Amino acid sequence: MTPLPGSGRTSRLAVVVVSYNVRELLGPCLHSVLASAQHSSSWLQVDVVVVDNASADGSASMVAETFPQVHLMALDTNLGFAGGNNWALRALGLGRPGTPEPAPWAPGNGVRLPSPDFVLLLNPDTEVMDDALGRMAAFLRDCPRAGACGARLCYPDGRFQHAAFRFPGPLQVALDILPLEQVPGLARFLPALLDSPLNGRYPQALWDAGVPFPVDFVLGAALMVRREAVLDVGLLDEGYFMYCEEMDWCLRMHRAGWAVHAVPRARVVHHQGASSRQTHWPSFVHLWTSRARFYARHADRFPRGTRATIQTILHLGLAWRRHLAWRRFAQGRLDGVALAAELDAYRAVARAWSCPGRGPGRPG
Repeated sequence: MTPLPGSGRTSRLAVVVVSYNVRELLGPCLHSVLASAQHSSSWLQVDVVVVDNASADGSASMVAETFPQVHLMALDTNLGFAGGNNWALRALGLGRPGTPEPAPWAPGNGVRLPSPDFVLLLNPDTEVMDDALGRMAAFLRDCPRAGACGARLCYPDGRFQHAAFRFPGPLQVALDILPLEQVPGLARFLPALLDSPLNGRYPQALWDAGVPFPVDFVLGAALMVRREAVLDVGLLDEGYFMYCEEMDWCLRMHRAGWAVHAVPRARVVHHQGASSRQTHWPSFVHLWTSRARFYARHADRFPRGTRATIQTILHLGLAWRRHLAWRRFAQGRLDGVALAAELDAYRAVARAWSCPGRGPGRPG
């Protein structure tokens, strides 16, 4: 692989990892990033940035002690996925002119890194395989109209994991919110339905072919973006505290004329949902509040009738879920505390869909 055509220089990649209380996964993630960077070191210079979202598990001190070559930004409040990544993106010079820059790198490091050609947003619950960093960067280098690309994800046991999706319509919302596993006779068909294009999935055969292909959006677990695309469309929308940020970002890139692709030969292991599993019902609220915001922000893409259908499906799903929760409580399978937490989550989502421009708020 060679430097950018006509540039006379190598490419520069910044890998940004936003972490919250996943110390045991963050270490292996960083080891894998540094190892992958070595595969392409002849043409790709890699800087690694960790933004610690006020973790309480010693993540920041572990990074400082074990990975001195990694640039640590230890925050004193949890800014969420979008806020944490934007903190790093601004420090990398990718904020639009006039937007405030964050405080100097922490701890005690006032150095500003050179602005990169590409930035990889990487979850801390991932491990980068082989030369995945170089493969993604080379794709963006060689396809100047590609604003973003994503890796092929797999579970720790090697099973295929969907990493790219179509923008969600009513059927995808129904498959997510309705407890269809409770419908007699449907449960046996549900796995195949959830794994199909009807649920916004791209066929695994496309990934197995090994050739990059265009998609609507890729997961933020391993999302690489081009500098020029970020400067064109702006940073992540911090109105999304958790979930849908990458979907919104990719849609904005499409609208600005940038393509988004999946790069199957770039492989990343993903321990899916490691952060969100820590707080199940708050994560549920963030997911559905973020989706309400997405449909409100991009109302012109979704006709009024489509949005009305989606909202009806959402409220039907919440009502059905409330009924099932009360039934489990009556059967003694759910205690009062758990019932209250579940019903509170459903109420919060219903309120968000009544005022979709609002976010659920940032936890301290």
